[in-house]
Amino acid sequence: MPRHPVVPPPTARLAFRQMTEDDLDDMAALLGAPDVMRHYPRPRTREEAVEWIAWNRRLYRDEGFGLWVITLRDTGEFAGDCGLTPQEVDGVRELEVGYHVRTDLQSRGLATEAAGACRDFARDVLGARRLVAIIRPGNTPSQRVAAKIGLPFEKESVHAGLPVRVHATDALRGPAGGGARPGQDAAESGV
Repeated sequence: MPRHPVVPPPTARLAFRQMTEDDLDDMAALLGAPDVMRHYPRPRTREEAVEWIAWNRRLYRDEGFGLWVITLRDTGEFAGDCGLTPQEVDGVRELEVGYHVRTDLQSRGLATEAAGACRDFARDVLGARRLVAIIRPGNTPSQRVAAKIGLPFEKESVHAGLPVRVHATDALRGPAGGGARPGQDAAESGV
């Protein structure tokens, strides 16, 4: 585990950075967007976006990772968030990859590209061998993202009181710095 928080290296189209309080407007818009949050019980409020940022700042400090802001490399424009978080699944602490991409940037393969970079970070920097994605049953675009980064369907479960599909691997592998080729699939939110 790294002593200081670090971020995945840039991909062909994306860069990663830690979330800060200055990201509140972008994060509130992302987490408050009905299309982005359609597989959650409801969109999040601005106050919940404040809590989301604080949660990730604690993860950076305590774990050395969390969800990072993703930006478009060409323009520096905010695209969403993607990263790694500890989650409990069926009483076991798991490392999850999660992602949210702005509605107007979905269906361009950005979620797969970002999630692939986070998978590689989990393997190469954290030394993780197991990675999961916790996804709502109706969220087929996120299920495709998970499969494309090497996380096949493992089991059905309940997470945060909701039915979910757990996609997982016990043998992280794949091209370093990779993920999908540009435009390879739909980009969606994780759960």
